[in-house]
Amino acid sequence: MKKSKWSLLLTLVLVLSMFLAACSGGDKDDKKAGEGDGKDPAKTEKPSEPQVLNLLDGEEIPSMDSSQATDAVSFEVLNNVMEGLYRLDEKNQPTEGVAESHTVSEDGTVYTFKLNPNAKWSDGSKVTANDFVYSWRKALHPDTLSEYAYIMAPVKNANAIQTEGDPLHNKVEELGVKAVDESTLEVTLEAPAPYFLGLTGFATFYPQKEEFVKSQGDKYALEANTVLYNGPFVLSEWKHNEGWQFKKNDQYWDKENVKLDEINVKIVKDVATGVNLYETGQVDSVGLSAEFVDQFKGHEDLITRGDAAVFFLRINQAKKEELKNVNIRKAIDMAYDKKSMSDVILNNGSTAAYYLVPSDLTFHPESNEDFRKQNGTFGEFNPEEAKKLWETGLKEIGKDKVTLELLNYDSESSKKVGEYIKNQLEKNLPGLTVTIKAQPFAQKLDLESKGDYDFSFAGWGPDYQDAMTFLDMFVTDGAHNQMGYSNPKYDELIAAAKKETDVNKRWDTMLEAEKVLFEDQAISPMYQRGVVGLRKPYVKGLVNHLFGADTSYKWMYIEGKQQ
Repeated sequence: MKKSKWSLLLTLVLVLSMFLAACSGGDKDDKKAGEGDGKDPAKTEKPSEPQVLNLLDGEEIPSMDSSQATDAVSFEVLNNVMEGLYRLDEKNQPTEGVAESHTVSEDGTVYTFKLNPNAKWSDGSKVTANDFVYSWRKALHPDTLSEYAYIMAPVKNANAIQTEGDPLHNKVEELGVKAVDESTLEVTLEAPAPYFLGLTGFATFYPQKEEFVKSQGDKYALEANTVLYNGPFVLSEWKHNEGWQFKKNDQYWDKENVKLDEINVKIVKDVATGVNLYETGQVDSVGLSAEFVDQFKGHEDLITRGDAAVFFLRINQAKKEELKNVNIRKAIDMAYDKKSMSDVILNNGSTAAYYLVPSDLTFHPESNEDFRKQNGTFGEFNPEEAKKLWETGLKEIGKDKVTLELLNYDSESSKKVGEYIKNQLEKNLPGLTVTIKAQPFAQKLDLESKGDYDFSFAGWGPDYQDAMTFLDMFVTDGAHNQMGYSNPKYDELIAAAKKETDVNKRWDTMLEAEKVLFEDQAISPMYQRGVVGLRKPYVKGLVNHLFGADTSYKWMYIEGKQQ
């Protein structure tokens, strides 16, 4: 979780997860695969076939508390059982959710939302403006502070509330959100933010019913029946570490446009098992890892798509003294072949990345030039130069040998990538020994959050369609920095960009910030994700998003399936 995104193919990726990342954060290369089919997702007549979809996922749901979730699996589930003021439609544009309309002040800083009187919770009670006030304040409250609290920065006083020493520190009642009445929500921003409307569809901005949350106490969101839902579906069953089930929400205001009655999700980590389930008709979609791509080349069910998630090595300067040396960090980045990794090891349409902000995500507000094209690339595969930098770094720290532990996901494909990195680094950097610690998804995220690792296979998907969704991750002590990186110049650039009202100056400031990040070699980017898999032709109305949550099931339906 953790994100900034939107553009590309409409697609749905259903299942076996290969790599997952925090943030929006999560890589789903093998987990889901699919592509928009060109049919109208808002088709009104319900097909005659049973509207049941069977999917796979590679990981357990880490959190069903929308104010606390930080990962791709949680965000995707929440996107389908919850709803914010707006949600993304099939064209990745904000469309009405709980809000039926909004107005914006002339200076672009005050949004007034009128709530849909038919928007209800799954217990039949009305969704009110106070449900948003409560939830947003909860995400910032010191007792329930969200790792994603920083994403609320556009809202007036959100940063001050999180800043120690500020007069407004911890005063959540000063947040720029107000329930004018039961059906009117007023939000005041620090400065105009063109992406704000889309941001209201992100999980941290979902409402929560205060009375219900408090009645559940510390059991809130731990089981399917300890959450209230206001989205197209409810989580009807949650068998931890086995799978979960969605059922259509009969209280949802737009239930007439929801065709699926039931979605069953089974947790399967092994791609071969997932492919077998697909071929025997037990699931309707499956992601493919490298060894299966060639096997199914030319298959009529094969689906490929691009993606805006970027995967990289976090380099933990806080824990490992050797990694504080910039020459050692640069040597690591230069010592493994990213193109071979993406073309051979992954073999799924992923492309080698020499950057943080992905291509085809965000474009200059006036010239429409891609941020990625304008800022170019950073680094290259050069084992000879890597060896020189390595030797220089070792000399500077007074060592001739270094041992590093790579924190990795425990999925099949992630393990292959980890072994590839280990072999390349040990081959090209004499004196380096790499050990690998593979962990289940939730445990890996926890270790990263605690900073308990040397370097880590990580990924980030955009939360909204702006470069800032990637860049502000690495400010000093940022919730998702998680690696002890700190550069006052970088912090100043990010802070300036967040306050800048001139769109051209803001854009140039973000370009400069990304350059500083790579002058320091704070991270080592690996690849921009591609997705490949199989999808049954009777699965229609697929909608995949480039930012926020990957998939919306709201408009999906089954049509043409032989009984």
